Amino acid sequence: MRIVFAGTPEPAVASLRALLASRHEVVAVITRPDAPAGRGRTLVSSPVAQLAQEHGLEILKPQRPKDPDFVERLTQIAPDCCPVVAYGALIPRAVLDIPRWGWVNLHFSLLPAWRGAAPVQHAIRAGDEVTGATTFLLEEGMDTGPTFGVITEAVGPRDTSGDLLTRLADSGAQLLVRTLDGIEDGTLTAVPQPDEGITLAPKVLVADAEVRWTDPALAIDRLIRSCTPAPGAWTTFRGERLKLGPVTGLPEVTDLAPGVLRVSKQGVLVGTGSHAVSIETVQPTGKREMNWRDWLNGARPRDAEVFE
Repeated sequence: MRIVFAGTPEPAVASLRALLASRHEVVAVITRPDAPAGRGRTLVSSPVAQLAQEHGLEILKPQRPKDPDFVERLTQIAPDCCPVVAYGALIPRAVLDIPRWGWVNLHFSLLPAWRGAAPVQHAIRAGDEVTGATTFLLEEGMDTGPTFGVITEAVGPRDTSGDLLTRLADSGAQLLVRTLDGIEDGTLTAVPQPDEGITLAPKVLVADAEVRWTDPALAIDRLIRSCTPAPGAWTTFRGERLKLGPVTGLPEVTDLAPGVLRVSKQGVLVGTGSHAVSIETVQPTGKREMNWRDWLNGARPRDAEVFE
């Protein structure tokens, strides 16, 4: 079938690659407009746009999917189907109706669990042991459409959202291709989502990523892993924000009050609401990420100082 792919960030690239290698014809790509990046805030094309350019594909970058020029152009292209992965904007009904087989979304959860912008982050923070990806027919509701297929993925005890999303992007790309194959062959029928088990996964903001040291160590570990690499879990040290990488729990150390540091040549420990955790990496404001030894040598934190 003739398809127009919609996607923006790096996790969508695996799906575009898989579709380019499939039996389907990718005739164009829809992605978000160029965005400022880096210290110079130079406008940069999305990862999906960069791959599309390498393959000489037409690239559509509407400010809003309801823009008349975009609607007209997509109508002229007349795709059979629009597969979409992490595009980043809601598609209005008039645009949903353009391809004859609709828009098929690859979502990184086992729907109806974790509908929304950040399913992987919420799955890790909630302590899910298994998650996955789902293909479904896009409609105007937030991830509410009938589903075509699923794949599952175990969540490891040390997985960050970046680790898990990388694996799901690869396996989900193959699911998306199989879904389009089945739609074209007439062997797949979309099934309505159940009414039970609905959970929501709104975008995780910087404010949501602040570590509360009075929480148990398990909750802190999940929060930090869920926010790695983005938006980055953080605490306050000496009045400045300090990003934290994943930590290691130390159940045997229970005599540190929440947020209080214990510093030695063997490591930097911090108390929580249950037991201490060991800091592995940090990133001070305006500096690169560094391991705890480099931070210890530079910042020279002292025993009994506090993460706030």
